[in-house]
Amino acid sequence: MKNILYKNTKISFTDSGQGTAIVLLHGFLENKIMWNEYADFFSEKYRVITIDLLGHGESDCLGYVHEMEDNAGAVNEVLEYLKIEKVIILGHSMGGYVALAFAELYPEKVLKIVLQNSTSKEDSADKKLNRTRAIKAVKQNYVSFVSLAIANLFSENNRTRLADEIEKVKEQALKTPLQGIVASLEGMKVRKDRETLLHKNLFPVLLVLGKKDPVLNYEENLAQIEDTTAELVSFDDGHMSHIENKEELKTILSQFFE
Repeated sequence: MKNILYKNTKISFTDSGQGTAIVLLHGFLENKIMWNEYADFFSEKYRVITIDLLGHGESDCLGYVHEMEDNAGAVNEVLEYLKIEKVIILGHSMGGYVALAFAELYPEKVLKIVLQNSTSKEDSADKKLNRTRAIKAVKQNYVSFVSLAIANLFSENNRTRLADEIEKVKEQALKTPLQGIVASLEGMKVRKDRETLLHKNLFPVLLVLGKKDPVLNYEENLAQIEDTTAELVSFDDGHMSHIENKEELKTILSQFFE
């Protein structure tokens, strides 16, 4: 594990393997530890970088709002430090929003993008309202908010089957500081719509969706890749494809990364 400073804020990351660089970005309430198994798997063939986004894991908070552009800047700072010029980026959920912000700011550095259980669309008015409610809820009862938020990421039929895994995810989520949670919710609420990026077909895009995702509406998210060259992979599960569909996802990613 290594640290650098971005705008006087500590950013933590790992760097393993050799070859084409792959950056793995976690989602909201997650951290780089979620990628350990994937990093081990892919570092046999690639150079794998995992990064704690602002206010998550071992990375510090930058301010009251962590905009996706701030996170993209932190990712770029890590790549500059490692002297990496081009990358494949995989972003889970909020990590996908950051991946797209990065692609908009540094298009020349992007080889391919995977949006895993993520979307290029901005928050709807309802979703923005829900983010505001979430900020209030987490300030009132941090533990209850985090526990409920994590359980709700899995499809209902997986909540019993993956009970142990869910507990591990919860354990990591509870390490996220209150400021990190609030700043990310504020940042996701104000993020730009970046669907036009997908329509420019600047680089190969893989969209991974769960048909029973409790967080992202499956049908609505199909629309964003109509008339684009983006590839789609759908699973019959929830928002956590890297856990709910682990082996299938590894195979699909291996094919896409080649």
